[in-house]
Amino acid sequence: MKSKPFSGADATQGLQTYLVGGAVRDLLLGRIPEEHDYVVVGASVEDMLARGFRQVGKDFPVFLHPQTQEEYALARTERKTAPGYRGFQVQSHPGVTLEEDLRRRDLTINAMAMDATGRLIDPHGGLADLKARILRHVSPAFVEDPVRILRLARFTAQLADLGFGIAEETLELARAMVAAGEVDALVPERVWQEMARALAADRPARFFEVLRDCGALARLLPELDRLWGVPQPPEWHPEIDTGVHVMLVLDMAARIAPELEVRFAALCHDLGKGVTPPEILPSHHGHEERGLVLVESICDRFRVPNRCRELARLTTAEHGRIHKVEELRAGTILELFERADAFRRPERFEQLLAVCEADFRGRTGYAERPYPQAEVWRRLFAAVAAVDTGTIARAAGEPRRIAEHLRAARLSAIRGVRPDLS
Repeated sequence: MKSKPFSGADATQGLQTYLVGGAVRDLLLGRIPEEHDYVVVGASVEDMLARGFRQVGKDFPVFLHPQTQEEYALARTERKTAPGYRGFQVQSHPGVTLEEDLRRRDLTINAMAMDATGRLIDPHGGLADLKARILRHVSPAFVEDPVRILRLARFTAQLADLGFGIAEETLELARAMVAAGEVDALVPERVWQEMARALAADRPARFFEVLRDCGALARLLPELDRLWGVPQPPEWHPEIDTGVHVMLVLDMAARIAPELEVRFAALCHDLGKGVTPPEILPSHHGHEERGLVLVESICDRFRVPNRCRELARLTTAEHGRIHKVEELRAGTILELFERADAFRRPERFEQLLAVCEADFRGRTGYAERPYPQAEVWRRLFAAVAAVDTGTIARAAGEPRRIAEHLRAARLSAIRGVRPDLS
């Protein structure tokens, strides 16, 4: 089978160069590849350096093309020598074949190559699995690298819109890896890297559902895993199960906003429901405060970026009040604006509203319903933000009275939008 050939450049002339991995997969799916990775067969490090390539790989020979800056890796093999994802011995020399290089890859749809004419090299049936929408491991060596569990879950999320599922035998291998303790060797930075990429997908919930199905979620994110089976009041949550609700919210957030911090906050907003005292279920009074500790634990463990941590904390603490704007007093509304730092960071307040809309619509039967609370908050904020602080400061006279006058003016602005408020 032939597809669109890739372009070469002078530095690659005379080399056995193949487009590999995700770029080939995406071309065959009719998608534009986000990046192009190449494998070079029959060459040495010296050959590449002599052609002007710059070596960047530490664990194995990877080079940047002198003109395009795309990655070219020498064909290599890997042999498991110790537990964890770093316990490999890598061999790369001119005698390693393309087929040997493809054999070390995780999934059949990622183990295809294409030469400069567009000819497909597919020794593991990747094209057939691509057509059947199946994610399948290349070989039993899949179990040697725990990162492959994260990648399997991520690809399921990224390809969910095309209907991809996981071969049962591949899922069984993932479960065996978890049972053997392989995921315990994963470093937090790599887990976050894969999680962040999955959160960027159109259906990010599939990532966490796959991890739960193979048992990895309980080891990596027990705060999230314990939500499944926790009931919520059916009059507010027809889906009842808290874990199901959070997955609906996460996928809804992906529909509403592209930002990573919005999606991460959606994932974390109800963590406190997992530690609700059993005697008060299905009520979850106080889950916001209980959830803050869990958000901090996850963010510390995975070294989550501050912008994600801050929005997750803010959403966890405030989403209940955002939903109940019609019940709040003017002073409570103003205090929420202040806690959210909305006057200095209005874009983050808008992200808070996006997560809360996802929370509202992420319920069975609510996906297409409007969320009027968001517009109410926007009108309230616009009115308060329009208060001229300079004029207030000049009218206050004494500096110590400025804050008092400013608060009064902002409360008046809120009541101008909602005259019914006290």
